[in-house]
Amino acid sequence: MNETAFAQTLHGQKGHEVHLPRNRMLIGGEWTESADGQCIDVEDPATAEIFTRVPAGSAEDIDRAVSAARKAFESASWARMRPLDRGKIIENIARKIEEHAGELALLESYDNGKAVHHALAVDVPAAVDIFRYMAGWTSKIGGQVNPISGDGQQYHSYSVREPVGVVGQIVPWNYPLAMAAWKIAPALAAGCTIVLKPSELTPLTALRLAELALQAGLPEGVLNVVTGYGQDAGQALVEHPGVDKIAFTGSTRVGKQIVRTAADDLKRVTLELGGKSPSLIFADADLEKATLGAALAIFFNSGQVCLAASRLFVERSVYDQVVEGLAKVAQGFKLGHGRDPETMLGPLVSRAQQIRVLDGSVANIGDGRAASPRLGIRQHWQNAD
Repeated sequence: MNETAFAQTLHGQKGHEVHLPRNRMLIGGEWTESADGQCIDVEDPATAEIFTRVPAGSAEDIDRAVSAARKAFESASWARMRPLDRGKIIENIARKIEEHAGELALLESYDNGKAVHHALAVDVPAAVDIFRYMAGWTSKIGGQVNPISGDGQQYHSYSVREPVGVVGQIVPWNYPLAMAAWKIAPALAAGCTIVLKPSELTPLTALRLAELALQAGLPEGVLNVVTGYGQDAGQALVEHPGVDKIAFTGSTRVGKQIVRTAADDLKRVTLELGGKSPSLIFADADLEKATLGAALAIFFNSGQVCLAASRLFVERSVYDQVVEGLAKVAQGFKLGHGRDPETMLGPLVSRAQQIRVLDGSVANIGDGRAASPRLGIRQHWQNAD
């Protein structure tokens, strides 16, 4: 992989420049290429320009990352760290994200296509908030004493909460930074170690977040990031016997596959899957506000939201008025690339998603490698099952 073949600086609003994160995976505190040297092109959805590459991780890379996470989990530097000290590191990560807010928002725009000002208003603050919130939980995770008596005797019974171990985390492409933060922060607070696989479409902010976490004092090996395709790195992570828990955000179809696979060795599993959320507008509503709200509920983030209100129920007597109002609101949304401060709707994350929306198709587009496709405008992949 030839780094010099790609621009290492991104240009944002008002000439702002941001250096690309290392286009390597993070395993055991080391930045490394994939074992087989394979790469994934990273494309700007607004221009279709390939501006960098990241490793295409394989099962061998996942194995190395899980081993590094296990070693870190059992090390004194993490397993016996005072909860308050662990909380300080997590708070430091929150501060690092705040310090680099503009950079992260710009990376998110280049990687995902979303408007920079939306990322600054939603994605970055969400990442800061979850780390800051979880920093306070490290010293408050405890068990309880259970009053038990039997046979006329008193027994002393208590529970203790302990970290589950190595957590495999798979996150989607619609909110790459925020989704990674929502997975990483709770696991760190509990004292777990992590192997994170970001979407192959949007790997950059996860890699930059990992850099910032190391700078914030996170011990090496506690957070590992393996970039790669779902059918390769993602599947290997779910199947790996050294992983104690899988946390996945993505489609219902893939979620079902993960549950089936995890049943073989009784891994713990947390799933956040797709839906088909409705908006309801009745005749006695403030129609101007309700119509604007319904429009934002489906169009925000270009509709790429797992809870996008992609169904709308309208009382018959105001149906025409609401439809006319929705059309007017939609026509007022400016389309453009995410670095334009006037843009309301940026591009969809990939050509495959654009084709899918334009065709109105519920069939899977492409080679099936996306581990966690998310699209609020249409049903999720599970509708093709």
